[in-house]
Amino acid sequence: MKRILVTGPLATDTTASVSRYGPQNLKIINVLEGIKSYVGALAQVDFAKGCQVVDANWPESEIIPTSLTLSEQNSINEVVEKAKLSDVVIAVLGEDERRCGESRSRTGLGLPGRQLQLLQALKETGKPIVLVLINGRPLTINRENRFIPAILEAWFPNTQGGRAIAETLFGDYNPGGKLPVTFPKSLGQIELNFPFKPASHAGQPGDGPNGYGNTAVNSALYPFGFGLSYTTFEFKNFLVEPLIQGNQGDIHVSVDVANTGSRKGDEIVQLYIKDLVSSVITYDSQLRGFERIKLNAGETKTVKFTLKPDDLELLDKDMHWVVEPGKFEVMIGSSSENIKLRNEFELVK
Repeated sequence: MKRILVTGPLATDTTASVSRYGPQNLKIINVLEGIKSYVGALAQVDFAKGCQVVDANWPESEIIPTSLTLSEQNSINEVVEKAKLSDVVIAVLGEDERRCGESRSRTGLGLPGRQLQLLQALKETGKPIVLVLINGRPLTINRENRFIPAILEAWFPNTQGGRAIAETLFGDYNPGGKLPVTFPKSLGQIELNFPFKPASHAGQPGDGPNGYGNTAVNSALYPFGFGLSYTTFEFKNFLVEPLIQGNQGDIHVSVDVANTGSRKGDEIVQLYIKDLVSSVITYDSQLRGFERIKLNAGETKTVKFTLKPDDLELLDKDMHWVVEPGKFEVMIGSSSENIKLRNEFELVK
């Protein structure tokens, strides 16, 4: 790559790096500075903002869309012309500190202002686009998810965030983080949380005596525990011991994780359990352990967990914490939905 275009109102924003609750006199490296410093003389880095974080009619514009003003259209056109001359576009979009924080609820969760229009115009150029998200909460980025091939969730980065983002984009750092929240597809799904009770996130039947067609978009955009890597992993040799245990005994779980890709990377191995039959309604599944491991290409490590009685108890109808006998499903995965291996054990009195 000889020419890189950085665009978006969050590329130079630093509002999320300082706060009235903490230090003020900080040296901050924003995303544009981080990319320029990383690239150095190896490529030309251009910048055009494209739009502001929000438009003049925001937040009303989230419920009553308005046409672009001449000034807004000209700003987007400037970015498009620069994009046509570039090898890749890095669009830094999302929210600033004035849009997200204490007592700063929003009407919508899409990209605010004219940011989506900017991204759509860039997509029409046919140039490769990387989207860097700066935000303090999950966003409903459905169009972005479908049409933008690379998305880096940076949340609100700290003072060295620009450097960390550049090192991740250009491959010096292989990201291994996983989402501690669920990203919904729409506001109508809120609260789309984890863990959840059975059928609380289910849709309606599409056929049968009670089915009249599908009328809603269901499931999460990104589930709890989701995250990608520049390498790949394989899970194997899943062991659960003992398969039958007293209800006050421990259950030992182990799994081998192999890096099957070509580069070093981190995987966060996640352990979930499901109470198959219980006296009260319990969660569909619950996270009961996780471990982040670093693996060289071709390396395999064994990850071990111990399930204690406290991990298996429930609050019964008399409001007592008890461990009930019965069967439990234990699952190993790389997210709450991407379950790789399953097994069962049984507790007896």
